Amino acid sequence: SKTHPTFTTMTPSATLCFLRQAGRNAVPTSSRITPFSKPCSQNMNVSKRSSCLPAVPATLSSSWTQTLFTHRQFATEKKSHPFVLSHPSEVDHPPANSTSDSAQPPRGRIVCITSGKGGVGKTTSAASFATGLAQRGHATCVVDFDIGLRNLDIHLGVERRVIFDFVHVLQEECSLHQALIADKKVKGLYMLAASQTRDKESLTVEGVERVLAELAERFDYVVLDSPAGIESGARHAMYFCDDAIVVTNPELSSCRDADKMIGFVSSRSRRAELGGDGCLPVSQTLLITRYDPARAEAEESLAITDMKELLGLPVIGVIPESKDVLFCTNLGTPIISMGDDHPAAGAYMDMVDRFLGNEKELRFVTPEPVSFFKRFFG
Repeated sequence: SKTHPTFTTMTPSATLCFLRQAGRNAVPTSSRITPFSKPCSQNMNVSKRSSCLPAVPATLSSSWTQTLFTHRQFATEKKSHPFVLSHPSEVDHPPANSTSDSAQPPRGRIVCITSGKGGVGKTTSAASFATGLAQRGHATCVVDFDIGLRNLDIHLGVERRVIFDFVHVLQEECSLHQALIADKKVKGLYMLAASQTRDKESLTVEGVERVLAELAERFDYVVLDSPAGIESGARHAMYFCDDAIVVTNPELSSCRDADKMIGFVSSRSRRAELGGDGCLPVSQTLLITRYDPARAEAEESLAITDMKELLGLPVIGVIPESKDVLFCTNLGTPIISMGDDHPAAGAYMDMVDRFLGNEKELRFVTPEPVSFFKRFFG
């Protein structure tokens, strides 16, 4: 309406009918008849049915019509990318002279922590992963995409410091700088909280891209804590990612849902849409959480080799089952802060090192030896 003031003069009936007329090729016939439209016979041809609709103002150009219909949906053509967030090839193949003053340095990488099933440890992993990156000197921002059900602020212990959130920035009710929360314990770590009062329909592709573009200019890594499932929040989180860490538990239902999400990332991300246009596919790796080597050895849960074969992704980390995860969450401290000697914390540290390209052997994946007295007395 800001582009074409005459559009505001149309009645709701005329507006809806105009939208359906312009999108006639995409909308099934059965869904085009609405209470606002004039009675039309289903047996009438297209030209006759079109005569039942209000006339479209001549001031509305065809280019604006196309923009109207692509505003609320994910892009499906390469031409629809304005690249507010720079082309993925900039982080895949940075310019050779990127260190010079005349060349713009490549943007930060966007990493999505995702899975299909809920309760597998995405938020726990996102908090520890982002903390580990910041501890290694990388400016990192972790973003909560679970609109309406945020929990990341509790894991980082900043729940009382949230004033502005992600949706406020999307709707330009505050600046990004106002919404970012700096971690007081780890230098270089920031968090952007999700809204607790809005729903996931507040997210738009254009708005998310704008915010991520600004974050990628400021930070080396932007970690996205995706909600479970394949609804709006998860789709927006995975759409712009450069790397995807798929989290799963050693159980069949979790692996099946993770497999579904792997397919979504492979086919519906922006990199998939730009395939063959100078960018690589999304780099996907597997993070196994709540792993119990003794139960896997007893065939009470899936083994690492089973999950690798089932999902076909390289394993970036195996996090052993630990009661201290809940303890750290209640304290507002990521489990990685407990140090390398702690099994779960050490496993997350190894995961961060592998992500940064360092070779690390998997630890905590074999059962601990049982002492003679424990075997004897139980």
